[in-house]
Amino acid sequence: MRRFGHGLVLGKFYPPHAGHHHLVRTAQDRCERLTVLVCAASVESVPLADRVAWMREAHPGAEVVGAVDDIPVDLNDPAVWEAHMAVFRGAVAGPVDAVFTSEGYGAELARRFGAEEVCVDPGRTLFPVSGTAVRADPVACWDFLGPAVRAALVRRVVVLGAESTGTTTLSRALAAHYRRRGGVWAGTGWVAEYGRRYSEEKLAAARAAAPDASWTDVSFASEEFPVIARRQDAEEERAARLGSPVLICDTDSFATGIWHERYLGGRNEEVEKTAALTRRDLYLLTDHADVPFEDDGLRDGPHLRPWMTGRFREELEATGKRFLVLRGDREERLAAAVAAVDGLLAEGRHFADPLPEAR
Repeated sequence: MRRFGHGLVLGKFYPPHAGHHHLVRTAQDRCERLTVLVCAASVESVPLADRVAWMREAHPGAEVVGAVDDIPVDLNDPAVWEAHMAVFRGAVAGPVDAVFTSEGYGAELARRFGAEEVCVDPGRTLFPVSGTAVRADPVACWDFLGPAVRAALVRRVVVLGAESTGTTTLSRALAAHYRRRGGVWAGTGWVAEYGRRYSEEKLAAARAAAPDASWTDVSFASEEFPVIARRQDAEEERAARLGSPVLICDTDSFATGIWHERYLGGRNEEVEKTAALTRRDLYLLTDHADVPFEDDGLRDGPHLRPWMTGRFREELEATGKRFLVLRGDREERLAAAVAAVDGLLAEGRHFADPLPEAR
């Protein structure tokens, strides 16, 4: 099989999927050097920078470059072809020996680059998926999406609340509910509260120094909270890349800001900045009402629960976050949570239409 010096793969990758990755891997196997050109139009709703980053992560051995191409496609118009080629040539360094493509326009694209066309799985039999299909129904195409795209598209649901209000119980039950649906949902992830683990380690350290130490002997410094927030987000991001189209989180870095208030008073700017970096789609606030306080050795604030519930609600409203307050017994709360998440999922994901194509 002939090898080439410099190969080219070109596409919108809006978003990238398994068929795109197969095309790139095939080209890499046959080229000494491979350029992947990501072309995005300004009207499209996934930023060019994101698509370039996703392709670079998936194909570290390729040279992935991006270009804005706002010229509508008309395969029958030589002037339009030349306008596109000006964009392509401006982004691709050096002559091209082979153009790898699954598209019908591959032969003409190769001819204009003075290169050989290599057609790869034009019938999409190996990976029956397309960018159009992914944009229309990401859930149906979930198995064809890589980790970075999954993390970008997954619906993130956060359960948060004051001490001993059932956040862990509810979030675990909610994740289990979606896993039982099977299929693509079987991999629904659950993210534990890192602050809980951190607190357990602090208490264990205190008891190592003084065996009779209790939770009231443990204190927090402000600089510990950004550490907790960053670790919480890192574990959320890891789970988002691996699971189903929905991710259930037992708290998040936004909630860490309220916990800073609870222990130290005031806000922590670094925690706020961390919380602003990650998108969440729905918050479920567990009300303290109907849930008796239980001291599990890491709790000491039953009198603070109404205040914390109020602060969570105030900050959720002030920051414009989508949320639902959950009340009632365990079954009623789970039913309300499932209804809210189902409503979120039913909305789907909206992608702006790409520029029109005349073929």
